[in-house]
Amino acid sequence: MTDKLVIIAGKGAYPRILAESARAGGIGHIFVLAFKGETNRSIVPLADKVRWVPVGRLLEFLEVLRDFGADQAVMAGQITPTALFRLRPDKAMFKLLSKLEKRNAETIFGAVGEEMRKIGVELKPASLFMQNAMPSAGPLTARTPDDRERIDIALGLDVAKTTSSLDIGQTVVIKEGTILAVEAFEGTDRTILRAGKLGGTGGVVVKVAKRGHDMRFDIPVIGLKSLKIFKKAGISALAIEAGRTILLERKKIVSVADTMNLAILAVNLPGSDDYKNEF
Repeated sequence: MTDKLVIIAGKGAYPRILAESARAGGIGHIFVLAFKGETNRSIVPLADKVRWVPVGRLLEFLEVLRDFGADQAVMAGQITPTALFRLRPDKAMFKLLSKLEKRNAETIFGAVGEEMRKIGVELKPASLFMQNAMPSAGPLTARTPDDRERIDIALGLDVAKTTSSLDIGQTVVIKEGTILAVEAFEGTDRTILRAGKLGGTGGVVVKVAKRGHDMRFDIPVIGLKSLKIFKKAGISALAIEAGRTILLERKKIVSVADTMNLAILAVNLPGSDDYKNEF
């Protein structure tokens, strides 16, 4: 790593926590490329420089990166999914999008990453400096999933493994062997709330990264806001993929989950020997 890092900051607490971790990890200069209407301003005091750009203005985006003078960057935090349909792209972004047969987080951000590489900026994994927030397999809360929840988790992992490979989404909600909701373009929170309306309390959430996932962006993330959604939807258990999911403010999440009697389990995906041992 060099002494300079650009954080391309999306929504939520993730960019701020990444900035704090990068400082603790020895990065001396942090530059933030923020998006108008998306980035939380809590990251501003942690940055040496902040530049705000509209979503979809690729030329302005690249010019800011050149001005920062750093050769490494990390994407942290999401962009509101529907913003992809509301954006007013400049000519450069319009040209980039027109070349894509599929338009999802991986293809769009991957193409943007290639444009960054052309100007000498390497896009690093989004998990950079966040390794301690990515738990290994095992229970994370005081309560472990009961037998019914474990059966639902096993089904959810099988379903999520398939749907995520189709770029449908990372999250599945199951209750008593019934698939209540599969994440689509609406995002994780709305998926879970939809499942709560359909199935009532007792749903199980399974969240994974897709096979061959590009870890430079769109890594599965669970934060304190997620727990509020779980509570509202009556979720009783959460299974996340071990080593490939970020728990923001991990200690706080576990503490709050314990007060909710929410079971959280980090698991390996189907097909591995470790998975067989877990189930």
